[in-house]
Amino acid sequence: MRHNISETKAVIEDRRTIRPENFSSRKVHKEIVMELLDSARWAPTHRYTQPWEFTIFMGESLKELSKFQSSLYRGSTSKDDFKLEKFEKLVNRPLSSSVVIGIGMKRDESEKNPEEEEIASVSIAVQNMMLVATAHGIGSYWNTGGVTYQPETKTFMGLEEGDKFLGFLYLGYPEGEWPRKTRRKPLEYFTNWKQP
Repeated sequence: MRHNISETKAVIEDRRTIRPENFSSRKVHKEIVMELLDSARWAPTHRYTQPWEFTIFMGESLKELSKFQSSLYRGSTSKDDFKLEKFEKLVNRPLSSSVVIGIGMKRDESEKNPEEEEIASVSIAVQNMMLVATAHGIGSYWNTGGVTYQPETKTFMGLEEGDKFLGFLYLGYPEGEWPRKTRRKPLEYFTNWKQP
């Protein structure tokens, strides 16, 4: 066996979605962020297009992200649809996080790969980061709500017309205990074995 299977499975099963509201003030060091980003680049990628593009917010730039998100929401939402709770989340989530990583998919100019394959590669890259974060005891939350799919966000992230912005990965050490395991469906609910 090349690697310890039980340890590998333990990290996979231990990964949890932990929202920024549940992060402590303990900071994630840049070296660990670099390790997470390095793990992302080992995701499977058809024709080696490596379509991921990450924008990292740490320190003072978290305030910039907070202001951008909340201002965009306020400016693009009608008075009737505006929700103070949502606005406050957009203000506070970056400020409650140690690191926020903007997740982009850079479209290969040749467009030889279907867009779905490129999005899948980026998603696997994000999962790699989340697993390494878990191994470090760092909570992660991949959010696709708020202003994720607005064209201004794509521009803010430096992405171009054919590219996609796929959300924000919030990172921080959890306050208190690591969340317990959640229930998952047994294998027979989602597997179909074809017998010869």
